[in-house]
Amino acid sequence: MTVVLLGIRHHSPACARLVADTIRQLRPAHVLIEGPADLNGRLDELLLGHRLPIAVFSHYRDELRTATSWAPLCDYSPEWVALTEGRAAGAEVLFVDLPSWHPAFAHRINRYADAEARYEAATARLCEHFGTQSVDALWDDLVEVAPPEGLAERLAAYFELVRGDAEADQGDRAREAYMADWVRAVAAEAGERPVLVVTGGFHRPALRRLLEGAAAAGPSGRPALPEPPAGAVCGSHLVPYSFRQLDAFAGYQSGMPSPGYYQRLWEAGPAAAADTLLRTVVSRLRGRRHPVSTADLVAAEALVGGLAALRGHRAPARTDLLDGLAGALIKDDLTHPLPWSERAPLAPGSHPVVVEMVAACSGDLVGRLHPDTPAPPLVHDVAARLAALGVTAEQPVSCDLTTEDGLRVSRTLHRLRILGIPGHRRTAGPAHGADPVATEQWEPGPATGREAALIEAGAHGATLDAAALRVLTDRIHRTGPADAELAELLFDTVLCGATAGTDELLAALAATVDQHPDPGALGAVLATALGLWRHDRVYGTARSPLLAAVLDGAVSRVLWLVEGAHDRTGGDPARLLALAAVRDALRHAPELLTVTPRVAGGIALRVLRDPAAPAELRGAAFGLHLALAPAGAGAGGAADSGAGEVDLRAAALRAAGDLRTLGDWLGGLFALAREETTAESGDGSLLAVLDGVLGAMTDTEFLIALPALRQAFGWFPPRERERIARELIDRRGLRGSARALLRTTADPLQIATARALEEIVTVLLDHHGLRSER
Repeated sequence: MTVVLLGIRHHSPACARLVADTIRQLRPAHVLIEGPADLNGRLDELLLGHRLPIAVFSHYRDELRTATSWAPLCDYSPEWVALTEGRAAGAEVLFVDLPSWHPAFAHRINRYADAEARYEAATARLCEHFGTQSVDALWDDLVEVAPPEGLAERLAAYFELVRGDAEADQGDRAREAYMADWVRAVAAEAGERPVLVVTGGFHRPALRRLLEGAAAAGPSGRPALPEPPAGAVCGSHLVPYSFRQLDAFAGYQSGMPSPGYYQRLWEAGPAAAADTLLRTVVSRLRGRRHPVSTADLVAAEALVGGLAALRGHRAPARTDLLDGLAGALIKDDLTHPLPWSERAPLAPGSHPVVVEMVAACSGDLVGRLHPDTPAPPLVHDVAARLAALGVTAEQPVSCDLTTEDGLRVSRTLHRLRILGIPGHRRTAGPAHGADPVATEQWEPGPATGREAALIEAGAHGATLDAAALRVLTDRIHRTGPADAELAELLFDTVLCGATAGTDELLAALAATVDQHPDPGALGAVLATALGLWRHDRVYGTARSPLLAAVLDGAVSRVLWLVEGAHDRTGGDPARLLALAAVRDALRHAPELLTVTPRVAGGIALRVLRDPAAPAELRGAAFGLHLALAPAGAGAGGAADSGAGEVDLRAAALRAAGDLRTLGDWLGGLFALAREETTAESGDGSLLAVLDGVLGAMTDTEFLIALPALRQAFGWFPPRERERIARELIDRRGLRGSARALLRTTADPLQIATARALEEIVTVLLDHHGLRSER
């Protein structure tokens, strides 16, 4: 028997040509390919007539593990060429690797991830020996633009060096043992007819050793397909793919970068690929109004040709083109390394010429599945549901949440949203449980990638309801008690109408709320839960006992955390919003809470008088005291807490003792008691107190306090800021527009700084007798 082991690099045009040539010359009885063996009964599905690139998307879920993976195929993938050419030659074509759900792929999201990346030491030595910058440049030198003669031998030597004597990991060993079993069994069946084995080159040395070591073992039949564990859910489907997803510069893990360039290399050879890339880059730059003169183009062509000759290439390689274009067209300093020099994703802030070069190399081809391609049940369920609801991809949608039909459409669109399906996006609607808005507006958005996203979402469930609930449940299990997204997750669960998910999340929150370490994140949950408990007649969660348990625990925990906070960082509006949520709970749901307004008022006074507490929390504590006073005045409330009344003027003056924290103190006060502190007017009002404090400041002191003061008054909406400005104008007996006072021609801080600078200059001029008199 003759077994030919052909090691390839995934998505290599040169390897794909070698595979095609080998099949045509060898005329094998069997072509065995590194691919999931559980797809052998569905190979006709792969050959329906899709527009490549496509990918085999696989998913797996059990009680311990959830995994998804992709096996992409494009026109110049050696595996694809082996499949199509093998079929054309009349050979039996088989995938012989373990299924994607197997534990061998537990930590791999891409079946064809480069094994060379796991053995960087060997590839680094090769790059140093050949004087190249990266593995990709080395590969081009040795394979893509090298003469085709002797390519199989060069590949075998290359992969022997890469693999060396290194011990493969457990997953690779399991895969190689399984593939070797297939090769032995099929070779025994073939008799004298040849068998061609096409695998990633990294596996070739191991397969060779396994086959040589077991030559005398004799045939034992084709290996059985592994069965997934009982209770596991797994499957595979074809999905459209794109060159953008296939590109290493976008973070793809496998094979060759720059798929647009290599597609042209596959179709027309290196000279045509170089010419196409050069013209595409220039066209893209000119289309974005980046100047590229004829002289620049001439210089680029000269540089490309010179680099190719210097590096001994018979035609310009990809890095010759990219280096030559960069040298001719980039005339500024670069803040980031060129991505092709280290095979890194494009960095934010990269030079626009580099961005366009990478985009031109990547290409914009998007695959398309044949209409007869089987799809998971979710795809059909979503299509039927949207048709029944009258929702089309091109039309905006308006939902009246007070009707059953409107609520049904809303929940459907929200479930698609949390599954990540491109399409409609919500532009208006309730933002939280207390939001009185009862309508939603959805506008059609870009649908690029919608088909692939729906197929991949099928891994979560067969229906939209089941898939959305699974995603929400997974988020619940992944989200810890300190995660900032808890409030968003709670509201998403309500918007989707996932009653079981809502109850599970609320039960988990109620059980862990007393361990929550972050008052800001907990405050967001408290605000959302309170709004839903008070107002949610639309979604049906009002007066929920589980919400009540969350409210009680969250109020106690936030107050405990705030009283123990002695950091000096400040500037944390989330903490202030958490105290505002506590205030609202004490006002609107006191019957649910263990903490009474009287107890909360006592805590507020302790924080207010604690010199180690941050200024913003001392101000917020004072605000909480004021806000709760009416509710408990004369009835054991905060004002009757036994600690005595707090004088507003004295508190403000004490805060003004440290000009750098005055604004923080006021920010806390305004966040908790904005209405209470500005409701009164006259000489005893807070406005009068502040006016006196600020008026007594020197210009230097005012400049120190100004940044934080501006942030503090940011708690007021524009209409209230205008009212305050009007009162200040009236207090001074002046005339003028309050609105104009607020709308300065420049940043007020810059204006104040400039004024202070002018006064310093004036003082210096007077001191030296240089001030001119007009």
